[in-house]
Amino acid sequence: MAQPKKKKEFKSALHLMDGIEQPSSVNEQLLTKMKQKKASGVSPEVLFEGLKEGDRVMLGKAITLVESNLDIHHDEARLIIEKCLPLSGKSVRIGVTGVPGVGKSTFIEAMGMHLIAKGHKIAVLAVDPSSGRSKGSILGDKTRMEQLAAHNHAFIRPSPSAGTLGGVTRKTQETIILCEAAGYDIIFVETVGVGQSEVAVKNMVDFFLLLVLAGAGDELQGIKRGIMEMADAVVIHKADEDNLLRAKTKIATYEHALHFFPPADSGWIPKVIECSSVTGHNIPEVWTMIRDYVQHTETNGYFLHNRQEQEVQCLHHAIEDYLRNIVLGNPEIRESVKKFEQDIRHRKISPYQAASFVIEKHLRQ
Repeated sequence: MAQPKKKKEFKSALHLMDGIEQPSSVNEQLLTKMKQKKASGVSPEVLFEGLKEGDRVMLGKAITLVESNLDIHHDEARLIIEKCLPLSGKSVRIGVTGVPGVGKSTFIEAMGMHLIAKGHKIAVLAVDPSSGRSKGSILGDKTRMEQLAAHNHAFIRPSPSAGTLGGVTRKTQETIILCEAAGYDIIFVETVGVGQSEVAVKNMVDFFLLLVLAGAGDELQGIKRGIMEMADAVVIHKADEDNLLRAKTKIATYEHALHFFPPADSGWIPKVIECSSVTGHNIPEVWTMIRDYVQHTETNGYFLHNRQEQEVQCLHHAIEDYLRNIVLGNPEIRESVKKFEQDIRHRKISPYQAASFVIEKHLRQ
């Protein structure tokens, strides 16, 4: 009996023959390059070379990289800092604080333009408070320093504090290293001026300057007493027009108040001087005072000692940050923390006991 003929299998014209490997729709070589550039958009080597030449765009990219909290950025940021470290440490670091409205930005711009005229390069790191909800900057860019920002020998970097202690971004010290490597020999660190960030800034600068107003009322004295104890100089600002005479009469008051504080480890006696950023009155004298301080502390060895102690303190802060990231980066521990949060809300356990359990659990792993 004849076998029935098999029906010919119909194959669509879209069917590909077996054994023919389909080419990838993605350019693998291009994908590899994109992954390599994903972290910063520019390789660390290119960033470093541009930064070393004083390229402000490259400096800004390097700071953005250092400020990033993403894991993919950490290795590149560490590499750039290591390359910049031998080129850093040659600037004068000046902290500027004072209550909101005292004219910190105006003062820095006037002083910055004066120093640029004398051949210096100025970097301003303005710490901007962060919103507790959005974590973004509240004040926004420091648009008030328009003249300084437009100058080629100046670099201004507003940074959101992102909720860190005292409103000071924990990356400020690394940013100082980058700016110094880029050739900026005078670094201003402007604080929020709300009485929280001053201690942190004091521990990362060489000279700490407190701006006050001649007509400030007694309601501000509480915050100023604590800050005045840390100040290397008190500058009575906005000493122009009708305020000039009032500012001069306030000098003796502040000098008298400073005598009640213990002597500074630097051996420097804090000075009081009035100035006006609008008229330029005493702006050169304020800089002369800062130079005198640097010379005084370099001579007695305090300048270098203070820098070294700041670096050691930075080490301890870095260890705390790394430990926090390691612990909270563990998914199991994050889940434990969430459970403890509920127990704490219902007062079943104290926050300190919960923290102890979290750390012990991590150490056992």
